[in-house]
Amino acid sequence: MKILINNKQTETETKSLSELAAELNLPERGVAVAVSNKMVPRTEWEGTLLTEGANVVIIKAACGG
Repeated sequence: MKILINNKQTETETKSLSELAAELNLPERGVAVAVSNKMVPRTEWEGTLLTEGANVVIIKAACGG
């Protein structure tokens, strides 16, 4: 299926947000994810299903100043 990840069209076979995180090798900490402009806590990633055209925003924490 085709979804948007940070405004970039991406093809994936994953069905849940946790599967997508594994596919993208997202780190265990320091990552926030929103689907359709709604933040999804990590505890809900397994149960959050992705659909065709889903808009996913991934924000990685950065250190510095």
